[in-house]
Amino acid sequence: MSTRLRTAGPGDAEEVALLHAESWRRHYRGAYADAFLDGDILTDRLSVWSSRLAAPVHSTTIVAEDHTGLAGFVHVVFDHDDRWGSLIDNLHVAHDRRRTGVGSVLLARAGETITERATARSTYLWVLEQNISAQRFYRGAGGICAGKAPVSSPGGVPSRLNGAPEKLRFTWPHTVAPARPCP
Repeated sequence: MSTRLRTAGPGDAEEVALLHAESWRRHYRGAYADAFLDGDILTDRLSVWSSRLAAPVHSTTIVAEDHTGLAGFVHVVFDHDDRWGSLIDNLHVAHDRRRTGVGSVLLARAGETITERATARSTYLWVLEQNISAQRFYRGAGGICAGKAPVSSPGGVPSRLNGAPEKLRFTWPHTVAPARPCP
């Protein structure tokens, strides 16, 4: 099964938003309020992605597609932080495509794009403290856990969080390493 990577455009907003909403519903339960996750989260994500993809500012979104459609995406904000470098703001893989190498390929492409377009080569991302499988994935890709912080509420609306969840910063001081072949 071959996966094709390309830069996302405005026409991809709906598919990206749908995958993002599905991923949050599956992996963010407990940290995000059920009322938010079970509500009209798709409209919220569609608003975000329509804006991002219509006018990317110092950022890019890369989608992975296969014969079934959208397999995953990664969004990178170049030179986001003076200390930590470029931010991998989102990396989501369709549930039925997990553990197939799509995430590794997207992460590697993000690293290549950062090397080509950013001033600094360092990279970072945030992952929910409860998302152990994502932490394992990032550690396997050479990421180093470098701190913890409170989760920001989606859209700045505090009621969208459950309590006070925490997130972990993973860093790559010299950008993300190339993807390794799947076993």
